[in-house]
Amino acid sequence: MKKKVVVLGATGSIGRNAALELEAYPEKFEVVGLAARGSVDELVRQAGIFHPRSVVATDGARYEELASKLPPGSRALAGEEALTELVTSPDVDIVLCAIIGTAGIVPVLKALACGKRVALASKEVLCMAGELVMKAAKGTPGAELLPIDSEHSGVFQCLAGRRPEEVARLWLTASGGPFRTWSAEAIARATVEDALRHPTWNMGAKITIDSASLMNKALELVEARYLFGVEGDRLGAVIEPHSIVHALVELTDGGCIAQLAVPDMRLPIRYALSFPERLAGKPERFDFSRLNRVDFIPVDESKFPSLGFARQAIACGGTLPAVMNAANEVAVERFMRREVRFSDIWKIVGKTMARHTAEPQESLEQIREADLEARRFAETVAC
Repeated sequence: MKKKVVVLGATGSIGRNAALELEAYPEKFEVVGLAARGSVDELVRQAGIFHPRSVVATDGARYEELASKLPPGSRALAGEEALTELVTSPDVDIVLCAIIGTAGIVPVLKALACGKRVALASKEVLCMAGELVMKAAKGTPGAELLPIDSEHSGVFQCLAGRRPEEVARLWLTASGGPFRTWSAEAIARATVEDALRHPTWNMGAKITIDSASLMNKALELVEARYLFGVEGDRLGAVIEPHSIVHALVELTDGGCIAQLAVPDMRLPIRYALSFPERLAGKPERFDFSRLNRVDFIPVDESKFPSLGFARQAIACGGTLPAVMNAANEVAVERFMRREVRFSDIWKIVGKTMARHTAEPQESLEQIREADLEARRFAETVAC
């Protein structure tokens, strides 16, 4: 029986790659809904391929344009209520969430509360509301939360069949970004253009800059803490500059299991959609004659202090991870506006976290208030 799928964030990088995977397996999946804030033309293009019953423009101002361009048989909707309608439909099996920012939290919570599988690519969902999200995932029959991020997917694959007591430590890998070999002085002077030159991945501007600062790894460690129920002292990150090894699981008997793959997001997307089945696909294969070495390099935290923020956020929990995420988003925006230096991203994050008193997560409203307060302060931090 085909799995009915909804894709949130259909026009971004993850959404477009998901479209390729879903189109490749028409016998396995049926796309019944698409949603995005971005390109109406891309939404319409995908609607022409999949003929979903509903297509949502989360920006209400784009509704008329979308409605005028959709093919027959697909209805246009707009706004957050439409997202809720989309993800809670009784016949929907899988909700793939690749919405950038905080807009993905409510539909993820709603989907989990209805017992759906959520294939999650949006970092903000767990970084902001990890306690609430995991409570919904574990407390609802049928609900599943599967990672799409390549590192978390790698951990998930390595953990298959493992009992929790067998696992000593989880390791996420990082490419190291464009500044891995730069001095601290050179990093401080780095331009926006420098930060956007990622050595191995082709990603959007925000996540590329996060990769350059290693704040993406800080956010991923927070996500891993919630996804896998592992405390901060059992989580680590290491640089693997070839982006071939995505994750490692260190076992209590001294063994270590690694997940390797060419840097292509389609594999973790496919796995999250098809689990527990592995669909063959047509992946790029390893050329083992060229893969003659793998390097693991410790993170130099004197140059990249991001992992320290992650440890602090994990230890405190509650609202502090949301504050870390919000401060980083504002800091990156200020850097891209060329208002602050690259190294000021860390100063803004550190100062914003230092002034916040963490509270246990009790409601989405509370988390949003902490997020908003952090954003306001981060905009005013003098560097």
